[in-house]
Order: sequence, then C-alpha cells, then structure tokens
Amino acid sequence: MNVPASDKDLPSIGDYYSATQLRADRWSALRECVESLRLSGMEGRSAQRLIKTAESLFQSLAPIESYWAFPGHAAFEHLRRLLEMRNIDDLSISVRRVARALTSGAYRRRHIPLGADEIDSEDYEDESAISPEARALGRPYFEVMIVDSVNEHQERFLRNALHRARRPEDPFHYEPVVVPSVEDALIGILFNHNVQAVVVRPGLVLKSHNELPLLKKYLVTLGTEGEVDHLSPSEYGPEACRLIAKLRPELDAYLVTDRSAEEIAGLDLGRCRRVFYNQEDFMELHLNILRGVGARFKTPFFTALKEYSRQPTGVFHAMPISRGKSITRSHWIQDMGAFYGPNIFLAETSATSGGLDSLLEPRGPIKEAQVMAARAFGSKQTFFATNGTSTCNKIVVQALCKPGDIVLVDRDCHKSHHYGMVLSGAHVVYMDSYPLHQYSMYGAVPVREIKHHLLKLKAAGKLDKVRMVLLTNCTFDGIVYNVQRVMEECLAIKKDLIFLWDEAWFAFARFNPTYRQRTAMDVANTLRETLRTPEAIAAWERQEKELEGADEETILNTRLVPPPDARVRAYATQSTHKTLTSLRQGSMIHVNDQDFKGEVEQAFHEAYMTHTSTSPNYQIIASLDVGRRQVELEGFEFTQRQVESAMAIRRAAASHPLLQKYFKVITAGDMIPEEYRESGVSTYYEPHQGWTDISTSWTTDDFVLDPTRVTLAVGGTGWDGDTFKTKILMDKYGIQINKTSRNTVLFMTNIGTTRSSVAYLIEVLVEIAKELDELLDDASKMERRSFENRVSALVEHVPPLPDFSHFHPAFRYGDETPEGDIRAAFFLAYDEEKCDYLPLDDTLQKRLEDGEELVSTSFIIPYPPGFPILVPGQVISPEILSFMRALDVSEIHGFRADLGLRVFTKEALKGFSCSNP
Repeated sequence: MNVPASDKDLPSIGDYYSATQLRADRWSALRECVESLRLSGMEGRSAQRLIKTAESLFQSLAPIESYWAFPGHAAFEHLRRLLEMRNIDDLSISVRRVARALTSGAYRRRHIPLGADEIDSEDYEDESAISPEARALGRPYFEVMIVDSVNEHQERFLRNALHRARRPEDPFHYEPVVVPSVEDALIGILFNHNVQAVVVRPGLVLKSHNELPLLKKYLVTLGTEGEVDHLSPSEYGPEACRLIAKLRPELDAYLVTDRSAEEIAGLDLGRCRRVFYNQEDFMELHLNILRGVGARFKTPFFTALKEYSRQPTGVFHAMPISRGKSITRSHWIQDMGAFYGPNIFLAETSATSGGLDSLLEPRGPIKEAQVMAARAFGSKQTFFATNGTSTCNKIVVQALCKPGDIVLVDRDCHKSHHYGMVLSGAHVVYMDSYPLHQYSMYGAVPVREIKHHLLKLKAAGKLDKVRMVLLTNCTFDGIVYNVQRVMEECLAIKKDLIFLWDEAWFAFARFNPTYRQRTAMDVANTLRETLRTPEAIAAWERQEKELEGADEETILNTRLVPPPDARVRAYATQSTHKTLTSLRQGSMIHVNDQDFKGEVEQAFHEAYMTHTSTSPNYQIIASLDVGRRQVELEGFEFTQRQVESAMAIRRAAASHPLLQKYFKVITAGDMIPEEYRESGVSTYYEPHQGWTDISTSWTTDDFVLDPTRVTLAVGGTGWDGDTFKTKILMDKYGIQINKTSRNTVLFMTNIGTTRSSVAYLIEVLVEIAKELDELLDDASKMERRSFENRVSALVEHVPPLPDFSHFHPAFRYGDETPEGDIRAAFFLAYDEEKCDYLPLDDTLQKRLEDGEELVSTSFIIPYPPGFPILVPGQVISPEILSFMRALDVSEIHGFRADLGLRVFTKEALKGFSCSNP
C-alpha cells in the first residue's frame, strides 16, 4: 500500500488541474492512511505522523465536501470526530465505504451505511458485478442545490421537507445539498457535476467564505468573480438565476422570492423554470424538479423504437433482417445473432408507422427529438443525419449556394466541402491558413486574411456575389477560432454574410462553459441579443465616422464593429459520433439563421432529400436521441473529465525527465504565432510554474488551442508519425489514434477517456523511451549516426508546406479577384482525351521551375495531412510538386504512382473558358 508518511508527501493542491481530481485522490489517500493507522496501532512516531496526515487530509477535504450531498456535511463531521476520538477501527470502515462508493458510484444507486454496526451489502458483494441490465432498471440519481444562508436547524428542516415529498413512483432519486451564497452556488454548479437543479431562496448572501484557491479559481476562470459585487440583497436571487443560465444553461433553476410578480416579470432570470412566491409547498417544488429533469431525460425516438421492438408484427415489407428473421432461421449466420443480440434486429425496420417516423418528413418522435436537440445545442433548428458530417456539409453548401455565388473557403478544410463546391457550382476563393512548417501541419485562417479577400472582392464590385464564409472550428489539430470576432468583423464588411462552421470535432464544446463561447450557435445567439442594443449601435456609429474614407490597410488593422441591421446567419455541422455518444455516422446540422424560414427552408429541404437515404438507419437516429439526453444531463461532467484527462497527459509528458529526451508536447505557443495570442498564454502547464489560467486567452485571443488535443512531437525517436502510430502504438501496445503528421502524433481525449487509459498511455511512452535509451547505450558509432540522421531528417529538414497557388485563367472570371470555377474543371476532366499523366521526377520539377503552367485535373489528397494540396483547375507550383515528392506517406487520394500526376493537356486549356465552355 502506497501510503504518504506525512502530509508533506501528499501532492500539493497546485498539482491538480481540477478540484474533482483533488477530491478523488484525497479520499483515496485518506482511506490508505487510516487503514495503515489501524494496522500499525496507535503507538509510536509513525502513528503520530499518520494521524497528522489524516488530519491534513480532512482539512483539505472540508471545503470541497460542502458542495456535495454524499457523504454530506453531517457524515463528514462525524468521520472527523471519530479521528479526534481515535476510534480508528470505526473510522477505517466508514472511510473505506465512502471512498469505495465514490469510486464505484454506488451512492447513486443505494444508501451507503457509514456506521460500523451497520451492514453494507458491498462488503459482501462487489458493486462492479451488477449487470448493465440491473443498473438500467435503477432510478437515476442527481443532486439539487439549495442556495440559502441557513443555520444547522433550518438546513435540517429543508432536507427533511424535500425527503418527505418523495414518493415510491418517482422516476428519479435526488439528494439536496445546501450552500449559503451566490458565489457558492456558482462554484458548486461548476464543481459538482451531480447537480441538475438549483433552488434559489431569498435568504442567500453574496460572498463565499470558502478560500480554497482551487475552488475560487472556478469563478476567476469563467469571469464571474466580482460580477455580482454591485447588487443589492434583493437582486441576489434573480442574478444567481441569470449566472447559472450563463454558466450551465442545461440546468433547471427555481426562484423562491418575496418580491412582487410585477417586479420579477421584468427581470432576466436566465432559464428559471418557475418562480415561487413565499412558498413552503415542498411537494409542488419536488414535482417541478422531477418534471424539469424528466423533460431532459425524455428520448422520443429511442422510446418509440423500444416500444416498436416489443410489438408482435408480421413483416411483409423489404428487409429480411427485420425482426431478425433471416438470422434466426439461418443455419450459417447464427454467430451474427449471438454477437449482436436480439434487440438490434427487433428494432430494425423500414416501416415509418407503428409509432415510428420518417427522417425525410418527420412529424412524430424524430421531429420531437430534433426539436429537443435544438434546445440542447442552442440552435433554432437541428437536423439529424445518418451518413456522417461529410453529407451534412454537402447538404448545407448545396442548400445555400447556387452556381456563380462566391464562397470563401478554408483551403485545408475537409474534402467534403471541396466536393460540395463542385456540386453547387459556387466560385471558390481559397484562403490560406498560417503554416506550421516544422510540424507539417496548418493552423487556421487569420481574420486579417478573411477581411483582405472580402475587401478585394468589394473593390472589384463583386461583394454582392459573396455568399458564404466556410471555416473549420476546431481544426483536427485543435486550433479554435475566436468565432465572435470573425463573425462581427466579416458582417461589418457584408452584413448578410452566411457562416458555415464545420464543428465536426467540436460537438462537445456546447457543454463546457469555457468552450461554449467559441461555438457557432452560442455566438449567433449572443449576436442576436447584442447587435441592436444602444451600446452596439453607438459603437457602430462611432466607428463609421472614424473609418470614413479609410484605406484598406487601416480597415485591416481595425477591430470592425458590425452594423445593427446585420443578419445573423450561422450553420454548424457536427460529427456527434466523433466526440459524443452516437453510433458511427451519426451527425447533426444546427441552424441559427434569421433568414432560414423566408429564404433557405425550401432549398434546404431539397438538398436534404438529395443526400439523405430513403432507408436511414434507425439505430443511428436512436443513438443521436440518447446522445442528446446524455449531454443535457451529464455532458458537463463528462467534458470536464475529458479536459482533466488531457491535462494529466500534458503534465506527465512535460514533467517526466525520460519522456523529455524523446518527446515534446506541442504547446499553444508552438501552434499559434504570438501575434494571434493577445493574452500571452503560451503553455497550459510548466513544471516550474504549474497550471496556467487559460480563461483570458479563451476570451480575447484570435486562436486558442483545445486542451483535449495533445499533439506529441515524436521526431526525437527517429520514427515518423505514421510509423510511430502503426508499428509502435497500434501493433505493439494496442493504442489507437487518428491523426499523424510527418513528425507528430495526435492524442485526443473524449468523454469516454478514463484515468486508467491516461495512466496506460504514460506507461507506454515511458517504456518506449527506456527501450530507446537501452538501444542507444548498446549502439555502435555508425548506428548512433544513423539514428541521429533520422532524427535530423524528421526534426530539422522538414519540407515546407505549400500555399494555394491559383486557378488557371481558363477557370476564372477575370484577373482582379482569385475565385475559380472548380465545378467546370472537375467535369472537364471527365474527358480522358483532355488529360495526360506526368511522372513526378526531376524533369517535371525543372519544367515547372522554368515557368511552364501545368493544371491539376483532380483533387490530390495525401493522408496525412488529409486535405487537398491540389484541386481541379489549380496551377501546380514548383513548391507543391516539391512537397509531393518529399511526402513519405503511402495513401494519396487522386494520385496514381504507376501513372503519375494527372493534368490537363495544353489543347484542352487553350480551347476552354469557364465563362463560355
């Protein structure tokens, strides 16, 4: 048993990124400490050190436990008294039960007896042995935070009153936790993920007496500290409700007040579900709490699908697999039925009746599920997709863009957007992200680059043709835009511009307060609220006067203010299956467009019909419904843990001396140039400085780095990223990752990542480093030189990333602006007589360097990096060819190594013009 000899051996509070981690580790340490004390006896210096350690652990836990219903304040103080009385035997039993219940979550399913004379079933039966079916039948547990400054007697009265309101038929079980102040309520909802409802009573005070820095950090991090200092006591309750909605909008708030109805009616109460006036009717409060959680727990389509699967039916439609008949009657594929189980086949059907619905024309449970998803994700409309975000992107592009519209596109966005441009016939202006040459990856498109292209199109008289800006947020590597700044400054140039934000990797962001402010739907809602405020109108009028007659450089250097009559038009596509709970290819389209009903709805419907299967997978739809339920009830908890897991990886990799020899965690400072980091934040953790407060950077900086994406530079091992991923991590250790570059690998934590998984990853990296150490110790001089040469090639001699060159004049509509007709080039290449193949050799390189123009017929997409380095109609530059020749990846879509690079013939280009094909 690894027991700290004294409190000095405990990790310091500053070592922890979150109070949740601190709490779990402190209870574990307390259990080990008390058990050692029980075994060693009470005599001697060792026992005194253990007692001192236990006292220190209780002291560090005391301010934390005040925000949790289990074990609760009374039980916690009872445990402290057992230590004071030196009743170590009883203390050991009680602490063991608490620590075990917190680890297993048993307190959520049953009463945990803490008295030594009480029998706990887990002493005889392992909690983890309970089957998933048995767990599913239990009543879900949550906690209700009551905000009221009361004494011990009054608190007991509140608890007992709510307990008496319980009924056996209640669908959920909850326990109350009482905190005294507005600040404690905010700390509590950001720290205690069990809280699903908050009851704000009139007796609350303003300030918290809790001085634990790790808890106070929650207020500082989210910018709420000091936000309530100006309020009078009568305003504490309404303001608490507003701030709760700001930080965790999914929570239900209930305000108990003695103010008049007229006063309350005019106040912003956030998502307050109900106001009670001087009420002490706890049964009514109890029923409202259950009803509020039930509204989020409801899954219309999943429930309908379960009900359908239980119905006896005769199948006389398509799909022999429906009800599992083709499997159960088979002599040869019974193993498939045994592997998947019966329910997946019982729920399989092509029918849209019997309580089910049609995805193409939803009017029943699918429609209701989509409405609930819109509520959860902050959109005005949400649409489900069962064939991935690639299809979602094409639906949105086709619905919004017609031939001749100009679209500003992030050049290194997902390939589905480029193919969407082919389908829509839009003219494309490709924007370059800033390059990260040393890591063979791109960052994101600076707002200055976007504004430059818009102003150039405006000067050419083409601004009226500009339809949309399309950007990836966040990027695969974790670069997150300042969405509000981008939208505001672009709307200042063109007030009806549409924004498509590809949030394939960012669906989880809605459910974390820090992340939420950089999501498309949250910013769209913010702009709807703020654009027409007197302050915003005054700021716009003031800037209009200041910029009158200004040149382009001045405008580029100015933080532009949007006009009050700007239209908010935002779309987000999300791969729910990538970052939340959903079966593969489960995705969503979120819409927050003020002109959707009047301008887009019909076109959107047609595009949706074009790309959506008439036989969508009902299991995927059901998983989207259930995934929405999960994030509304526990998304905050899971995303917090996701961030904590990633931060643990960062801390371990940055602190371990052996790992530092061969690996490097790529920091925000490495990924984002200093000019885009106004806050100056360059790293999230430094061994000598500890954790960095990232709140300012997420509020101000042009770009931030998503902490859940840990990019590890592996060039120091002598292996390139693809080899390290496949041969080392996957084949040898069974660790799966998605993305690599020439000299990096990307580790992504998600809502399913556990602390055990993180520990295993660190163990593996340490083992790899040890093996490299041993290998180099035994290496000959020539072997060492070979290793150093490989490292040098990966770290120092990385081929520079090429910028987008330009479209050939045959696919452009003038020389003054850069947009190209990618659709015309794409279909021209259908004629094989107009195409040729050229080998990637020195001769071809020389031809390009001598000024010859060669034009690509197709998309050329190497994996990695996974985005097109050439598109149809693009002129091949010497830099692009050099990059292609230096690539050492085996997968390049659109390129045949046996034939070479496919280009248009000179004759084809000479006789073609996209304006007159």
